[in-house]
Amino acid sequence: MKDSYEVMREVVGPVGAKSIAHDMRLSASLIYKWCEPKERMGGGGADNPLDRILKLCQLTGDCSMIDWLCQQTGTFRVKNPYVALQACEPVLKTTQTILKEFSDVLQAVSSSYESGNRIDAQEAKRIRKEWEDLKMVAETFVYSCEQGLYDNETV
Repeated sequence: MKDSYEVMREVVGPVGAKSIAHDMRLSASLIYKWCEPKERMGGGGADNPLDRILKLCQLTGDCSMIDWLCQQTGTFRVKNPYVALQACEPVLKTTQTILKEFSDVLQAVSSSYESGNRIDAQEAKRIRKEWEDLKMVAETFVYSCEQGLYDNETV
């Protein structure tokens, strides 16, 4: 995994620290500091925006600001699941759960649209909830596969 300053360097590089500093009304030296490891800054440099967001999430236990950023940038986030080896379900049961969740999404869309050939804000919230459930179940399955939890004939 990359350090936050490495990500900042990759993001800032193509645009240029001076241009970003100008557009954000910050000093170019601050932007440059965000792109350097803290050790190189003597340990007293300014935390970059990524470090600050991470610290806010850790202090509050709330990552909704990351969800908001994802929404603003047209992306989404799926939380990495915690999968205990002993809690791993058989492959067929897991795939059935994925199909059930997918069916729940389809049902939410169908029932919403059937009630007037439109989907209102409340129905959209229900569809979003079902979609989030599906993403989590699917991500848990993929993560379990990546961890080798299905690489055993006894599972």
